[in-house]
Amino acid sequence: MKKSFIRLGLFVLLCNSLAILSTAQTLTNAEMEKVYQEVKTPFKYGLIIVPENDSKKIDCPSVYRKGNSWYMQYLVFDGRGYETWLSKSADLLHWESLGKTLSFSTDTSAWDANQKAGYIALQNETWGGNYQLQKFNQQYWMSYLGGKVTGYESGLLSIGISSTKNDPSIAHEWQTLNKPVLTSKDTDVRWWENNKEYKSSIIWDKQKTTGYPFVMYYNANGDTSNNTNKKTRWFERIGMAVSNDMLHWKRFEQEPVMQHRVGITGDAVVQKMGNIWVMFYYGAFWENRKDAFNRFACSTDLVHWTDWEGDDLIKSSEPYDEKYAHKSFVVKWKGVVYHFYCAVNNKNQRGIAVATSLDKGKSSTNFFKN
Repeated sequence: MKKSFIRLGLFVLLCNSLAILSTAQTLTNAEMEKVYQEVKTPFKYGLIIVPENDSKKIDCPSVYRKGNSWYMQYLVFDGRGYETWLSKSADLLHWESLGKTLSFSTDTSAWDANQKAGYIALQNETWGGNYQLQKFNQQYWMSYLGGKVTGYESGLLSIGISSTKNDPSIAHEWQTLNKPVLTSKDTDVRWWENNKEYKSSIIWDKQKTTGYPFVMYYNANGDTSNNTNKKTRWFERIGMAVSNDMLHWKRFEQEPVMQHRVGITGDAVVQKMGNIWVMFYYGAFWENRKDAFNRFACSTDLVHWTDWEGDDLIKSSEPYDEKYAHKSFVVKWKGVVYHFYCAVNNKNQRGIAVATSLDKGKSSTNFFKN
């Protein structure tokens, strides 16, 4: 009788603990609305970085600050594959290209010979903070999408790590490892990522919320091996990996931490707003939608995310982003929110645009004169 009472008491205690945990992990509609009001950017300034000719496409902005200037790592696709470039700005609106930071390999047998798409890591994650890159082991870090096959995201794509001890405000080649850290061929690969890995984003969680200091969010596509519906194999979902040293990574969850029923959910970038983590990501080709658009989700533990169900943060509305408006990087500086994104028009010309929380006028930049 006494043992049964104790077991019952433990069961009630467990249920109460789970209820508290569930409450902590799910944000209310009011909390989500407050985040939306903080991050929304209704004023489209326009294009800020465009390719020099129609054979190139620009993609995936990553913005950070050093000294009195802003810097952006971004991708250029030239038909062969992705390379990573650096640009500089004084005001977040006018940008000057400085050169490459991850270039094609001279060794064509390298695993990443023809694809090096870089994304900054270990940025100060505080919303409205200084947006500086942090050093770990006396180095700055980037993760990157790498591959050997030429073409637009062709062949096996995996996630690599690069670093530098040099000034990240100066264009120079970052050092890379001789192998990827995550690939769809790993023995512990999950069902949803067994085809290709794509963009990754790494934060330095010094509180070790997950038990690890370094947390990577990455999107990939794949499906269960016995699924005969090939149409679902290209769906992208966002998952997690963790590390103690930035060099050795292991997958954290069996299931994706962010996904939708159809299409793409990808390119997560995470910042912290008070005690709430905010994940900016993009969706594409969801039910009854053929466009690509930017969204957000929120979490208190980095693992369980509450998805925003209201209006898109960014969607197609202008001639320069009439096809896709996606792949976000958001900063708040001196009271103004800047939402950088990849803009694609109906000619498949692709560049970087920005929208703001306050009206900054209009950019005079267009795609090409022809």
